[in-house]
Amino acid sequence: MQRRFRELIYRETGIKMPQNKDHLIASRLRKRQIALGLNSLDSYLAHLFDGGALDAEWPEILDLVTTNKTDFFREPAHYDVLAHTAIPEAFARKSSTEPVQFRLWSAAASIGAEAYSAAMVLAEAARENRLLDWMILGTDLSGGALAKARNAIYPAEELAPVPPELRQRYAMRGRPGARSREMRIVPELRRRTRFEQLNLIEPPYPVAFNLDVIMLRNVLIYFDHDRQTKVVNNVVDHLRPGGHFYVGHAESMIVNDPRLEQLAPATFRRKDTI
Repeated sequence: MQRRFRELIYRETGIKMPQNKDHLIASRLRKRQIALGLNSLDSYLAHLFDGGALDAEWPEILDLVTTNKTDFFREPAHYDVLAHTAIPEAFARKSSTEPVQFRLWSAAASIGAEAYSAAMVLAEAARENRLLDWMILGTDLSGGALAKARNAIYPAEELAPVPPELRQRYAMRGRPGARSREMRIVPELRRRTRFEQLNLIEPPYPVAFNLDVIMLRNVLIYFDHDRQTKVVNNVVDHLRPGGHFYVGHAESMIVNDPRLEQLAPATFRRKDTI
């Protein structure tokens, strides 16, 4: 029965769950097993496959089996490249009086820390030059993670990696009481950052083309080689020539798209021609 579950997860999400991860499956599904009053993992799996509960349980399963580990300003070199290379290059392509549209896609957005970190960088650039018109799309497979991203409320300690001046400007402290240890991203950033559910193994994607930056970080490691190649190729289709593509630092060697040239570890640019 667990093999059937592993095959289902791979088929529907692309996530590899080998047999030696059965203990991980059991621990993650235990929450649903308990919630439904079932006495074992096997009884829960039978409830899914033989009891007809799979469709109803599927959103819960997605939230439990996907890894939503993320941090604000994780792998900070990418945000430095965004601020000091990608954004200036966007201005260099336009006249000094023409508005600059800058579009970024956080393609494995999780609970939104990556997207809001990028939003802070872009908002800072817009403070210096009001011609910058930026928007961010965050997508993820997990509906639960996306709900947290849209809500944009985080324990204060999770915003510790944010530079103090940015944290003061772009995060609001909760009112005294139960929420005093929480912070919320300011409305100005939330208005320019939207989140949608998307499965990376199900192209074509309902995402705009000719994007300036795509962040596909720390998700490829969960796919096998064939899926990794297809996802990178499909995602890069949405990147404009000259646009930037960022992956996790453990994923640099995975990227093998002839349209990309490597600028730095885990940092690529789409070539103007191939």
